Amino acid sequence: MVSERRTLLADAALDVLADEGMRGLTHRAVDRRAAMPPGTTSAYYRTRAALLTGLVARLVQLDQAELHGAADALPPLHSVEDLVDGMVALTRQRLTGEGRRRSLARHACAIESVRDEELREILVPRENAGREAVRLFLAQHGVADVENRTHTLLTCVDGLVFDRLVNGGEVRREALEGLVAAALR
Repeated sequence: MVSERRTLLADAALDVLADEGMRGLTHRAVDRRAAMPPGTTSAYYRTRAALLTGLVARLVQLDQAELHGAADALPPLHSVEDLVDGMVALTRQRLTGEGRRRSLARHACAIESVRDEELREILVPRENAGREAVRLFLAQHGVADVENRTHTLLTCVDGLVFDRLVNGGEVRREALEGLVAAALR
């Protein structure tokens, strides 16, 4: 029950952050969003730092599940087109619906983590099936520094998602094709 309540409150905190930004993230706002009595969030996450830590841990859990699911749904990556197709699907997922809300929260938390080492540690990119698929693809195509190229490619994709969150629209396929081509050079 405690774990379920913490998860419910962390999900509500994600929603508040996506809708109202970091300034709007308060214990009371989370109580309202979760339809809980006043003081409930404070009982489970005593401080704002604890609330942020719980929110970020939940965000990472949801992101990891999304990335594992996306990788499982894709066929093996044999061609550049296969990799770009996967990246197009991922960027669309990150820019629409629940994915968009998590992307907004993720970027707000990333900025906050500049001043909070604990948050930064939780947000460190995790190993997942999606990252491994990109790493394997680059290795199979003879890329020398697979770890750095994988990191750079995925960071650039995240940057394109951030740009589209701020400026609207979709990530263009041509932009993703260019990033993959650069990673393969």
